[in-house]
Amino acid sequence: MRLDPETADAYAHCLRRAARHYENFPVASRLLPRQLREPVAAIYCYARDADDIADEHPGPVEERRAALRQIQARVRSLGNPTAETEPEWRALADTLHRFDLPAGLLTDLADAFIQDLDKTRYQNFGEVMAYCRRSANPVGRLLLHLADRATPENLACSDAVCSALQLINFHQDLHQDFAEHGRIYVPLDEMAAHGVSEAHFRDRVSDFRMRTLMQFQYRRADRLLRAGAPLGRALPGRLGLEIRAIIQGGARVLWRLRQQEDVFSRPRLRFGDWLIILRRSILPPRGRRAPSAT
Repeated sequence: MRLDPETADAYAHCLRRAARHYENFPVASRLLPRQLREPVAAIYCYARDADDIADEHPGPVEERRAALRQIQARVRSLGNPTAETEPEWRALADTLHRFDLPAGLLTDLADAFIQDLDKTRYQNFGEVMAYCRRSANPVGRLLLHLADRATPENLACSDAVCSALQLINFHQDLHQDFAEHGRIYVPLDEMAAHGVSEAHFRDRVSDFRMRTLMQFQYRRADRLLRAGAPLGRALPGRLGLEIRAIIQGGARVLWRLRQQEDVFSRPRLRFGDWLIILRRSILPPRGRRAPSAT
């Protein structure tokens, strides 16, 4: 489909932003099929703006909450893309309507950021997973809708992968989340069961109790990642390769986390790690065997 010049420029703007601020979102990757890069970049810009309102906006909590509610309302009311003057919103409107995406997945993302404004502790793992359902799972579901591959089986695998990646992100950012935002995403009941207190996070204490607690967290994230691994083989071509690379990247970060004595140190993947990720993505194991985190 040929886009009008203004909409094409809007997508180009989103692609440039995505390339500058790429993190864990599959935007800048050249593995993505070409027809998906622009709409994924538009979704990324929306998520990036919502995240910045939650964590970077200098205003009080009430002001940030109101701003996030406003962007949710704006998503629900998006109509003709040509009516949007801001490039991010023009591109997002075109993406929503051209691919018939469920707008609720985008508002769910903003809901997670709204929750981050107030909720800094999680009583149990069920609460953490409820957060992942809105903060991470919509990303994978949107990608499947864009590719017209949103079958029940694929959606279930995608949810497992995205939740696992969100958990891995929490695990590698223990210190940053607590120091910068006062947040602990490790369930409080599991901390208590392992004899870990908030002082461990405040003082960066990596004693036996803290390491045992985190090894338990790593194993659970690994099981979840493995449960969703069939998605990488179910999707065709470059999209399947992209998903396999994302899964293998998460598995390798988990492997690095498991090797560290200091659980508060963010792991860095080395050249050899990237070679392993590439090899296992291009030549995935046969059958239903999941990615190895070793």
